[in-house]
Amino acid sequence: MEEVIVSPEPVKNGKVKEHPQAVSFTIFRYILGEAFFSFFIMFLFFFFIFFVNQILLMAQEILTKHVPFGQVALLILFSLPSIVAMSAPFASLVGTLITVGRLTSDNEILVMLSSGLSYRNIFLPAITVGIVITIMSFIANDVLLPAGTVQFSKLWRQILVSTPALELEANSVKRFKDTVIVTGDVTGNAIENVIILDKTSDGERRVIMANNAELKDSGKEGLSLDLDKAFVQSSKEIVREDYDYAMADYLQYWVSTEDIIQAVTSISPREMSSRDVRTEIKIKTIELNQRLNERQNKVSIQGQAVEDLLRAGPGSSAWNRKASVIAGFQRETLALASLKSDPGFLIYIIEYYKKFSVPLGAFSFVFLAVSLGLMAKKSGQTVGFIFGNLIAVVYWCMLFLGQTMGLRVGTPPFWSMWLPNILALSIGLVLAIIRIRK
Repeated sequence: MEEVIVSPEPVKNGKVKEHPQAVSFTIFRYILGEAFFSFFIMFLFFFFIFFVNQILLMAQEILTKHVPFGQVALLILFSLPSIVAMSAPFASLVGTLITVGRLTSDNEILVMLSSGLSYRNIFLPAITVGIVITIMSFIANDVLLPAGTVQFSKLWRQILVSTPALELEANSVKRFKDTVIVTGDVTGNAIENVIILDKTSDGERRVIMANNAELKDSGKEGLSLDLDKAFVQSSKEIVREDYDYAMADYLQYWVSTEDIIQAVTSISPREMSSRDVRTEIKIKTIELNQRLNERQNKVSIQGQAVEDLLRAGPGSSAWNRKASVIAGFQRETLALASLKSDPGFLIYIIEYYKKFSVPLGAFSFVFLAVSLGLMAKKSGQTVGFIFGNLIAVVYWCMLFLGQTMGLRVGTPPFWSMWLPNILALSIGLVLAIIRIRK
């Protein structure tokens, strides 16, 4: 039997009583096909937006440095998984809204309900689409993205070996191992207002400044900066008061290719799989606990010193050092507080939750999209497209705000990343219950 349709119950009070088992497989396939078609169209829409925003801008920057087009195309290819992972949930939201909005405005849902079919004929295909898209988004984010990142890094290293000048841009700060280069305006190979902070082999800290510099790409050997009228100051690591300075009309500074490659090979938690991020979290938790114990011991020692000093009173020989002892205790206390909210550790936890919350956003969007789509009266597709994009912008802003608050304010990482999904699911369920009861 191809489909099961249960006849409606007799009319009571002008309403058709829905049978609890009223599910049509034909309608299920029909709505499923409509939902997937709308998802595909909206996926192309969001894919194009993220593609232009993230990939083409990068490609344009690389092409201006005369990188072969084939390598640029490969870089774009290896970057696609991140775009797929972000586009799928938003396409699920807008696509479902468009589908249900059209069915409502065309009175197709009214006909289904009048035939004795329940709202499950609408929710089941939408939930199916949400589950499929969630799985697809998770695979793109957790499997394809790390694999693409590995290949992207390999290719980028090859490009840097042949074109190291790619790493220096206008008004930017670049770190290469023990060297930090701050650049002003860049015109061709000419750079204005260059500041170089590095560490010598003798352990000295060095600051080099120049109003003008010329960038020379030496291929496999690295980068060469020809500085005009340079000022150099070097100081000891331990005794900062012991320093030397010099001025030169011409100074050549080198950044080796090895240092450049090392600077771009590090992988952020966003580009790892969830399993790798979880492993890193365990390692960092152990390291953080060790540092917390060491810092806590220092705070206890400083606190005991303050207590002993205050108990001894002004008659103590150490009373004159009261200000420095209290300042030391305050320093250690602040260091302990900052260590507990270490951004380097929090970013791993936040990204771990984000790897699940963003793909599952497609599932939570389904209930919200169906509930809002059922309220459409006219022009369901247009209204669905507009409202879907507005909700997508709000969702993206909430994710960004949650991540920022998690890093800077100390908001629990779970709520920072999962609150948008919880709100979307809750609002959708409430609106669905209200609609069904009507």
